Amino acid sequence: MAATAASLRVVPPPRLEHYVMTEKLGQGTYATVYKAFKKGDTRDVVAIKCIQKSSLSKTATENLLTEIELLKTLDHEHIVKLKDFEWDDQYIFLIMEYCSGGDLSRFIHSRRVLPEDITRRFLRQLALALHFLHANNIAHMDLKPQNLLLSARQNPVLKLADFGFAQYLHSEEETQTIRGSPLYMAPEMICSMKYDARVDLWSVGVILYEALFGMAPFASGSFAELERKIRSSDQIALPVGSKVSPDCQDLLLALLQRDPLARISFEEFFAHPFLDLEHVPSPLCLEKAIKLVTDAIKMDDASELKEAAQLYCEAMAFFYQPLSVNEKDPEMKARLRERVNQYMNRAEELKQCFKTRSHSSPDELLARYSKDHPELKEALHLASIAEIRDEHGAYDSALSQYQVALEALLPILSGTPRGPYKDAVNLEVNKYMRRAEEIKLYLKLSKEKMKVVPEAVDEDQSRCVIQ
Repeated sequence: MAATAASLRVVPPPRLEHYVMTEKLGQGTYATVYKAFKKGDTRDVVAIKCIQKSSLSKTATENLLTEIELLKTLDHEHIVKLKDFEWDDQYIFLIMEYCSGGDLSRFIHSRRVLPEDITRRFLRQLALALHFLHANNIAHMDLKPQNLLLSARQNPVLKLADFGFAQYLHSEEETQTIRGSPLYMAPEMICSMKYDARVDLWSVGVILYEALFGMAPFASGSFAELERKIRSSDQIALPVGSKVSPDCQDLLLALLQRDPLARISFEEFFAHPFLDLEHVPSPLCLEKAIKLVTDAIKMDDASELKEAAQLYCEAMAFFYQPLSVNEKDPEMKARLRERVNQYMNRAEELKQCFKTRSHSSPDELLARYSKDHPELKEALHLASIAEIRDEHGAYDSALSQYQVALEALLPILSGTPRGPYKDAVNLEVNKYMRRAEEIKLYLKLSKEKMKVVPEAVDEDQSRCVIQ
């Protein structure tokens, strides 16, 4: 009984001058993390990672030194900040930014699965952190939900943490040391092959899968079972009945490619439409919006109506970002919102100027080729239905029908050798594609008109949009 009682005894946290350590936030092989308050009037809240020197192997010591070196230089809104580090005879203390929202793993499990829009918001923030690391030739090597911390319980901001396995590694520079957590390790790492920084992209895919479906794609009861699943040639499939957008599915499957050469590249990842990093809220959003509006006004004055409408719509995408927290002047906010609504209304007026109102005439194409190509007749019939809906202003329905028609026409185009027939089909395909894109733009404008939340701006910068 005495031994049992001793083993259950709560071990008090280490002591560190200037800080009062309170609750334990987490514990790993070499370190324990505590919430702490800084002594004094401010009582700043921090997280202190306490590493016992006697527990460190040579490799662990090297990893810790690399972590400290990296964190001292990394300054990014989506990376947990190292405020300071200290040491005594027994411990090394990393004094970190405190994130009161816990980690992404707990956030997912508390909700079982995350809606796609929330998943996308967190993935964008992780992508911004990785973009910063990639630009500095740093690979994290241990991406998992437990290492993605949330700044708060309400409106959390994701922050990448735990750089214990990170290292300077170029995209194509290879190594062979196994590091990270098996469930999130890339196949090339688990199979003890040479690997490079692309292992981080596989881990992102596993995190995305887990957020959307509540479990990792290769959840296993043992490492042997995990390795067997990883080595399998079976194609990775989404759970039965799952519903995700085409862009989301495309990115997920591109990340979860067992062959690193077939996996999406960092450049392709950062440019992927599901992330749409260009429109992530940032202090530059208003600056971009103002430039686009200025160009739109010039096009409008020059009667270049289609180009003006396009620019107005692009500007709206930047105006709509949730940046109002930085604007403290209610009058400025109201004036800017009013002006943005005027631009939006003007864009809608311009869209009316170039909507398609008449049918195209594929009769010549049909007369020349339909006898030998009956599939073309059916595809053009589908397109004619889209044009009728377009003409009557049923744009949602018309867009869907254009997409159906294009799904029928594109295989015809790709399977046709060069020649007059292919050229004629190509003209029809391009025409329907252009019209589908115009309708998409118009529908986007209509659906986003309720979300104007501009960021604070200084008086000089905002003059062109609010006066």
